[in-house]
Amino acid sequence: MSAQPKSTRHKDAYAEGAGGGAGTHHVLVLGAGYAGMSAAVQLGARVGRRRNVRVTLVNAQDTFTERLRLHMTATGQQLAELSIPELLEGTGARFVRGWVTAVDADARTVRIDDDRVLHYDTLVYGLGSVADLGAAAGVEEHAYTLNGPEDAAALADRLARLGGSGSGSGSGSGTVVVVGSGLTGIESAAEIAERHPGLDVVLLGRREPGATMTPKAAAYLRAALGRLGVTVRSGVEVVEVLPGAVGLAGGERLAADAVLWTSGTRVSPLAAAAGLAVDERGRVLTDAALRSVSHPEVYAVGDAAAIRQGYGVMHGTCQGGMPTGVHAAVSIVRTLKGKAPRPFRFGYYHTPVSLGRGDAVVQFTRPDDSPRRLHLTGRTAARYKEAVSAAPWPTYGRMKKMPASGAVWPRGGRFTRNGAPR
Repeated sequence: MSAQPKSTRHKDAYAEGAGGGAGTHHVLVLGAGYAGMSAAVQLGARVGRRRNVRVTLVNAQDTFTERLRLHMTATGQQLAELSIPELLEGTGARFVRGWVTAVDADARTVRIDDDRVLHYDTLVYGLGSVADLGAAAGVEEHAYTLNGPEDAAALADRLARLGGSGSGSGSGSGTVVVVGSGLTGIESAAEIAERHPGLDVVLLGRREPGATMTPKAAAYLRAALGRLGVTVRSGVEVVEVLPGAVGLAGGERLAADAVLWTSGTRVSPLAAAAGLAVDERGRVLTDAALRSVSHPEVYAVGDAAAIRQGYGVMHGTCQGGMPTGVHAAVSIVRTLKGKAPRPFRFGYYHTPVSLGRGDAVVQFTRPDDSPRRLHLTGRTAARYKEAVSAAPWPTYGRMKKMPASGAVWPRGGRFTRNGAPR
């Protein structure tokens, strides 16, 4: 691994205590996903230049991962390289590159790469979810995932060797099995089929693709998969991934030259190991303001948190993750001013699903994520989806100049009322 730039090494030292002095309030943000990045930019823009507050963002890479576009990376498409330190410039927030290997919630410390210790007064915990490699036998050994750019690039290399260059010439042959009929599985199957028409793409899942959409939107989605040549099998469960095959419940085996696993997610075990109260999936249990119920100096954001609204516990998406990060930042600022943080409220408003580069379905939803009658399809939906996928980075840029611009999202009305005081 190459040495870090001199400026980054300086920031690491500063974050670990070479400055600040007595009376400085240390805020650590762990994870630069959609939620953690939102928290760091908001905090940096609002308080990062104060001499008595230090904001530090910790992430394993210094580039931002566009998880909404990893299915594109997996088919060999080049994405823009987005620098986290560059985005933080001018905010006063500092960046530390490294893997979080332990959190001690009682000592209020975080261990980085096993050899550095950072101290905090307030922690924003945003270490999000990844594919559940233990969901079935053989997944870790024989399946590809979209856990990050490196994993997606490994799949792209495999697909290129199976299906030619990916130019749409139809050269090559083989079978690609995509396990999981949720949004990631649907988008990945469509992208692979479009970019590699010579490959047989099979989408397996317990539920029909588009099961949460209205019948018309779901019918369009399934027809689009059919036009792309994707074979869909629903009502099936994959129990084993083997070299060259997947095993289904009931004993059936399907041949597979490559398997992409998108079924189920898991969160980092670090929160539970730190002694934070977590739910059965390891997500941090939060109060109405997104603070840990066991350690109120810790805020949990994105899909690292079990955030309860009037309609139930939120599921991890970009549209909900970014508001949690902003809310945590605003709450920390309020606390620093001696004010009580306000309850978090969020209502869903859409489910956009790409079906290759020129097609998509956008299902508009009620705040509880149930489908409305309104939906978009075709190129109009594709443009909408692209706008959504491209929105986070310029949104972060706007928040640097106008922090309040990031604090606007649907609160959900009656759907998000828990009975907590407003």
